Amino acid sequence: MKHVRAEEPTSIAKIIRERRTIRSFTNEPVTQELIIDLLNDAVWAPTHGLRQPWRFLFVSTDEKERFIEYLLQAFPNDQQDKMRTYFHAQASAFLIVIMSEDPRPKQWEEDFAASAAMIQNFQLLAWERKLGVVWKTNNHNWDPKVRQLLGVKPGEKIVGFLHLGFFDSEQIPEPKPRTPAEEKLTLFENLKP
Repeated sequence: MKHVRAEEPTSIAKIIRERRTIRSFTNEPVTQELIIDLLNDAVWAPTHGLRQPWRFLFVSTDEKERFIEYLLQAFPNDQQDKMRTYFHAQASAFLIVIMSEDPRPKQWEEDFAASAAMIQNFQLLAWERKLGVVWKTNNHNWDPKVRQLLGVKPGEKIVGFLHLGFFDSEQIPEPKPRTPAEEKLTLFENLKP
C-alpha cells in the first residue's frame, strides 16, 4: 500500500521541516530559565535502560564574555585572537552537552544515540521559541585543556557545543533539499538471498 502524505503536515512534522541551523542572532539574551525549561522537555528523549547519560554546562548571554576569556587559556597565544573572534561571532550563549562514556561498546552507542536524540529534541523545542541552535563538534571538544577547563571528567565525552541565540524570522535560510526516503529504502522482499 502506498502512503499518501496529508496536504498539511502535523505541527511536529512542520517544525521538523522548518528548523534550520541559524548563524545570525539578535541581541536578546538567552537565560538560564529558558534553557532549563527547554531541557526539561528535551530529556524525554528515548534512553536505553533510562540511563540518561547526559549532563549540561550552560553559559548565559551575561556570562559569555567571561566564558570566552576563560576558555582562551586552552589555546596557543597565536590562536587566541582568532578563537575570541570565532566565539563572539558564533552565539549569544552556549550549552555544552556532556555524556558519560560507558566502556561497553553497545551501551556507549546507545548512550550516544540517546544524547543525539535529546539534542534534536532541544533543537526542535528551541525552534518553537525562535531560539536558534548550531550543534558544533569542533576539534576543541577533544582538547584535554578545554576538557579540563570545562570540568569534563575521565569517562565523559563532549557531545557538542550548542551555539544559541534568538533569530529574526527574516534571516531564516532557505531549506536545502533532502533525498526522498524512497531513494534510500530497501524492501526486504527485494533482497537477493
